[in-house]
Amino acid sequence: MNILFNVMVFLHIVGAAMIVGIWIGQMKKPTVHPRQFDGAMLQLITGIVMMGLIPALDMNANYAKLGVKLVIALVVGVLAFIGRRKYKKGEPVSNGLAQSVGGLALLNVAIATLWQ
Repeated sequence: MNILFNVMVFLHIVGAAMIVGIWIGQMKKPTVHPRQFDGAMLQLITGIVMMGLIPALDMNANYAKLGVKLVIALVVGVLAFIGRRKYKKGEPVSNGLAQSVGGLALLNVAIATLWQ
């Protein structure tokens, strides 16, 4: 069970890298790339799986922190979906939308690492 949890943590970090890495890489011409949506979904799915594994592994959890992270992840997912749809249609993606996807994902990483 610990191996499964550790694999989920690994994939969760990959999802964050997909969102934040593309965001940083496209700072000069902000947009929302479809892979950012994929990263957001990867983070959501792995985060939910990890939340389910916490009681099974008898781990201590800060459920307030996890709740905040879940809400932010849902917002990132919705914004990334909207941006992906615009990107695929060839419509312009607003600077605010692009910055929100990357910035909120980075905020979620900060909460994960700094909130004890």
